[in-house]
Amino acid sequence: MSTDRNVQRNGLINLMVFLGIGIAAAVAAQYVRSATAEVTALLVGFGFLVSLVSYLQMRLETQEQLEKLEFDELQKSKNASALFDTAEAENFPAQRSRIQFERFGVPVFSVVLMLAQAVAAYVLWVRYSNDYPGLTVDKAPIGMTFFGIFMLVQFLLGKFSAGIARLEKQRLMRPGSAYMLLCSFASLLSLTALIFAYLDSPRADVIIARALVIIMGLSAVETLFNVVFEAYRPRLKGQVTHLLYDSRVIGLVGDPAGFFSTAAQALDYQFGFKVSETWFYRFLQRTIAWIILAQIGILWLSTVVVFIEPGEQALLERFGKPVGSVLDPGPHFKLPWPMSKVYRYQTRAIQSFLVGVVPDENLEKEHVVLWTKAHYKEEVNMLVASRQQLTATNSNDTSTEAAVPVNLLTASIPVQYIISDLSKWAVNHEDAGELLEKLATREVVSYLVSVDLDEIMSSGRLKAAKDLQAMIQKTADQHELGVEIIFVGLQDIHPPVAVAEAYESVNAAMQARQGIIYTAEGEKAESLPRARAEAANIIADAEVYRLSEQAKGVAAVGRFPNQVIAYQASPEVFRQRSYLDTLGRAIAPARKYVIGVTNTTDTIIMNLEDKVRMDILDDVALPPPTPKQ
Repeated sequence: MSTDRNVQRNGLINLMVFLGIGIAAAVAAQYVRSATAEVTALLVGFGFLVSLVSYLQMRLETQEQLEKLEFDELQKSKNASALFDTAEAENFPAQRSRIQFERFGVPVFSVVLMLAQAVAAYVLWVRYSNDYPGLTVDKAPIGMTFFGIFMLVQFLLGKFSAGIARLEKQRLMRPGSAYMLLCSFASLLSLTALIFAYLDSPRADVIIARALVIIMGLSAVETLFNVVFEAYRPRLKGQVTHLLYDSRVIGLVGDPAGFFSTAAQALDYQFGFKVSETWFYRFLQRTIAWIILAQIGILWLSTVVVFIEPGEQALLERFGKPVGSVLDPGPHFKLPWPMSKVYRYQTRAIQSFLVGVVPDENLEKEHVVLWTKAHYKEEVNMLVASRQQLTATNSNDTSTEAAVPVNLLTASIPVQYIISDLSKWAVNHEDAGELLEKLATREVVSYLVSVDLDEIMSSGRLKAAKDLQAMIQKTADQHELGVEIIFVGLQDIHPPVAVAEAYESVNAAMQARQGIIYTAEGEKAESLPRARAEAANIIADAEVYRLSEQAKGVAAVGRFPNQVIAYQASPEVFRQRSYLDTLGRAIAPARKYVIGVTNTTDTIIMNLEDKVRMDILDDVALPPPTPKQ
């Protein structure tokens, strides 16, 4: 009984240590804002809950043993048979309480613990997968001190509890001691993460925290399987039940020595002899730690050599300060990590970013791009000048409201660059890439308010791209970014999606108006020359007629003296000849039929295909009938 009381007292000490360190670890984690410290504090909290249930179960078993001792003493008395004739369950209330606790309390607690671990693992995994704010480097030394103390206290108490649980066969001490050693290991990882952060490697904090989150998730999965298997396990009277909240994953991580014991038992069972008693197994058990340390040492020494890939350049830092010149592609030697670090950069690769939009991978897969439909995750509306509105405003000074001489424009402007001077790019600025994007955005906004909307959307696009390239290059050189701007493009220039449909309607109306103007100008260009040609033709015909009549008059005047002479010579012949000449000219257009003989009967064939012109009959009016007298 003294041993049980000592074990119970040790369990209470573990419980108090978990409570104190859990509160202190939570405060320290919030103080240094470390992700690994937060997970460590949460693991200490789970360890407190497991130790609490384990301690309660210890007390129930201790009370059960005391009850059995009392019953044995009473059975030895002479009145035992008269006093205890009732059922056995009524004689042992402590045993009944312990059985009820193991049947209902332990499974319920195991399910709650499993759900809490699963939810915590999921929430922390999502949280640390996103942009985590990171820990406070200035407060890291204080956190190192606290978590170093936590690690030492938990390790000593955990090894002591694990030894008691293993030597004295106290199974209820095993879950608390395993969590104690795990929390000691987590405190060591928190200390390591703070050291990394102090050495300017804060990213290691999130990586280590996610590793601890994975261990938490595996423990939740193991607890789930334990609960399911326990529900279908056949129960035998007097058989010791398995502790559902005793995680083998936690025990393996917290106390790796238990892995060798389990492996030895499995090998002994598999081969039928004591493999654990062979010299090789004992040698491996004694030297495994040194072998692992040797491997870690070899891996650490391998950081002395670094290879820079083609197309890359690197900067070497020694104890946080730049050393020497830029490292070109090839092998190089340095001090072991973390005394020396190498930062690689793609200096030969063309890098790019977009100004004015935030890309969306799903929308970029669409092949049809319309003004009225957004094809980026976010589009920035930029101000651009409008010469037409400005002209309309100046010409209409009597209006009460003047049109604003600006418009909104959405543009996707890709900027491509290469790193020309790695020292300036990496040393002069904390985040040169982000600074370059902001400078390029500023130059684009400044440039667009000085150009015309219609011009930049049509013929001025190439000039605008060249001007922007020169402006971004100039401001990058002023800030000593060490980059060369090799291309600036203007694509997807269009009005904002909200007004694109109205803009298209106005533009369509303007195009229709311009089409009507061009059609009228075409008709004008066609009608005026034709009218001028007809007028010239009429004038020419009139002139020809005038000249013809004038010539006829001159000819008639010139012919008259000759006619007088001919008339004087033979008046009768002159008159007959003039008559016949006039008659011939008069009947020349008419169709004539000449019958040469009179003493024969001729058959006259008339060509009836000729038709009388209907325009001649249009003006023919029949005389009204004469009334009979």
